[in-house]
Amino acid sequence: MLGGTTLQELRIACTLAQQEREGGVAPRLSPLAQVRDAGNLLTRAGLTIPAVDVDDIQVQYRDAMQLVRHLRQLAETNALTQRRAFLPRDSALATAAIYSSLFGKEGEPEQGIPATFQVIYLTGWAPDPSQRGPARRGTATVSFGDLQKDLGAGPQAADESQKPGTI
Repeated sequence: MLGGTTLQELRIACTLAQQEREGGVAPRLSPLAQVRDAGNLLTRAGLTIPAVDVDDIQVQYRDAMQLVRHLRQLAETNALTQRRAFLPRDSALATAAIYSSLFGKEGEPEQGIPATFQVIYLTGWAPDPSQRGPARRGTATVSFGDLQKDLGAGPQAADESQKPGTI
């Protein structure tokens, strides 16, 4: 499922263009799920051991018009029932210009523009008596402090990770 930061660049550009050209903003892209809400859906559906993972995928397009054509081919247009039927031409052109100026690489127009797609992966298990449950509190055999020492992630390692250029 696509997550809430999907097409954030297009959302920002369209909002700025509409505000400038029309004096207000109308939703142009369908609302998308936030990661925390997607995880809550698993629990509300009665699934156990929920797991949520996220990938942010950045795709390069020649320009905003190519991105919009691609979205239309994917049938990823605005699914809101109460929306304006079209975006005025001057607002669409302003959106494309703002998109390029804010998110395109300066001095490298041949690089095009990025479009971010946040993909949310959800996994959950149907409840079953054979599933292991959480261990009783206080039954752990290894402390987090010992684990941290064994993995070499002590306070010194944490300080070094703050240096610029380190991961």
